[in-house]
Amino acid sequence: MARSARRAQLEAAALAPLDWVEERTGLVGGVKYLLFRNVPRDVNWMQTLGSATLTAFLVQATTGVFLAMYYKPDPDRAYESIQHITNDVTLGWLVRGMHKWGASLFIILMFLHMARTFLFGAYKYPRELNWILGVLLLVTGMAEGFTGYLLPWDQTAYWATVVGINLNATAPIAGPFLAQFLQGGANIGSDTLSKFYSIHMLLLPGGIMALIGLHMYLVVRLGVTSPPWSRVAAGRPRHEGAPGGGREGLIREPASEEAS
Repeated sequence: MARSARRAQLEAAALAPLDWVEERTGLVGGVKYLLFRNVPRDVNWMQTLGSATLTAFLVQATTGVFLAMYYKPDPDRAYESIQHITNDVTLGWLVRGMHKWGASLFIILMFLHMARTFLFGAYKYPRELNWILGVLLLVTGMAEGFTGYLLPWDQTAYWATVVGINLNATAPIAGPFLAQFLQGGANIGSDTLSKFYSIHMLLLPGGIMALIGLHMYLVVRLGVTSPPWSRVAAGRPRHEGAPGGGREGLIREPASEEAS
């Protein structure tokens, strides 16, 4: 009995900070809802690709912050700072390797996640907007990889960026303006490196986090899609339009149900 009372006291002491946060923010209840919400019974490992992609992005963001502490976005010092990170900083070679190879893994996981979404039909009603957000995330993620490729400032990075900017210049109408904006001058130099660094570190990560937030909100709101072979239909049943030609929305019930 005494042991149970002591255990209860320890549990109350351990949970006191969580109770304090829950009482003031309600975040604990929200996290519990996310972790323990109902999902279709026949989901499989292929539906973990979204979580794997999110984990890859978090690894990229974390390792990128550590690399930014030592990186010098200047043409005369950029390459030396990369060598310093790799050879002199404690575990710098590991963090740089995780960031370099993790970028490729992040893109591959996004492609696999979108392929699974397409093959499972998870882009259909009412998840069309979530599919559009996924396409924007793919484009933004590839732009993040392109802008980060120049930062080591070696021969491979320089000439790969030249090819990339020239490819953008061939796009109709906006191509030349986009190439001029990215290059920032007559040649690839200090202005280009500073612009790529700011876009890679601030603009694109902010956009990706905002898109992921919207994407996750819609996943929670609309639920997880069932596999195509499931007996449970994916998505919600489409509401038929009102007899007078009006269109029902997701948050409105059909006229017959409203009347009842």
